[in-house]
Amino acid sequence: MKIKTKFFGEIEVEEKQIINFVEGIPGFPEYERYVLINDEEVGFTFLQSIDEWSLCFITLPPATIVGDYSFDLSDEAVEKLELEKPEDAITLAILNIPEDFKKMTANLRAPIVINVKNNKGIQELLDGDNYSMKHQVFKGDV
Repeated sequence: MKIKTKFFGEIEVEEKQIINFVEGIPGFPEYERYVLINDEEVGFTFLQSIDEWSLCFITLPPATIVGDYSFDLSDEAVEKLELEKPEDAITLAILNIPEDFKKMTANLRAPIVINVKNNKGIQELLDGDNYSMKHQVFKGDV
């Protein structure tokens, strides 16, 4: 199927590539179907809505931002994702990229978690204050 995207024009995606966020993503509950688009040139992964071309989240694996990033997924999240093994999940952090890209932040407190075996996804709000919703990606001079 062809979809219109925010940054890549029209692209072809297969049904098996579609990730279902049963509850949507907080703030966008009506949009449940997304696809991941990897752009190796810029190094980002784009989480593009299938149903709203203008809705696209720019993401990075949190471990590329904080090397020892880890968390315990809630039992409820494991159940929603139907996750059998931790290695079946990928984790992404949504980025906020302002005009001055040096001020880019990452939401490490509410990662996107996707079960790659069944393509179910959630955005999990982590307990505690180990991670920030506005973690500065670049430290010092860039």
